[in-house]
Amino acid sequence: MAYTARSGTGTTKGDDPLQTAVWRLRSRACWTDAAALLERRAATDAGAALQRVALLGERCLYTAQGWAEAEDALRTAEALAQGDDERGAAACERGHLAYASTLLGVRDRADEARSALGRAAALIAPGAQARALLDFRRGLIAENLSDSPQSARAAYRRAHAGATASGDALLLSFTWRQLAGLALADGELAEARHGFAESLRIREELGYLVGTAPALASLAQAETEPEATRLRQEAARLLRLLGGVPTWLGPQLVAAQARGVQAV
Repeated sequence: MAYTARSGTGTTKGDDPLQTAVWRLRSRACWTDAAALLERRAATDAGAALQRVALLGERCLYTAQGWAEAEDALRTAEALAQGDDERGAAACERGHLAYASTLLGVRDRADEARSALGRAAALIAPGAQARALLDFRRGLIAENLSDSPQSARAAYRRAHAGATASGDALLLSFTWRQLAGLALADGELAEARHGFAESLRIREELGYLVGTAPALASLAQAETEPEATRLRQEAARLLRLLGGVPTWLGPQLVAAQARGVQAV
């Protein structure tokens, strides 16, 4: 199976039963179990190895745990990668893992993140499907590590266009959310509300449960009371259902509720 940037819900007719199982586990924050389903294939197949890295990297980002396992999986994927597409995808995963480590304060790997994504950009062709995910991740670095919202917006827009063209609905939910966040920072409430609402709609339609609580909390930032409180309460309910994942969302919700404003 070739690695792509697509989310792969695994719920449409003709989907690989393995991918269906992986998606259902992933969407419910069971990344370790999802990665275990791919372990045998990932030992020899670069595409499966890259998908396994993406799962374990997402676990790191949502829980701030599992770094050693994700790094081991990444080294396997890098060793198996052949050709520019696979090497570029592996570099993209390395950059994202380094970004997550920096963002969550585990270890400052900002230079590694930028270098890896730059290497990925040199390897992944401009029109390739994987380019949208790369553009999105470069936008995250521009926004959150380089404090460059204009560069981030341009990267997110490229990612949004690429995700639209390839039909990657899950990536679209992420680009909608990040673009909405930038709009909110600029005081464009209507634009922000629309983007956050689109992100939430897509995640609910896909059944991406682990990403629904953050989407609800994001929409609350652009809503007025009492709707904002209702959205935060629903986010908190889902957070409890998933055992406190993502781990960074709970404190934001508590602080927002205490202040009577929306979480950042």
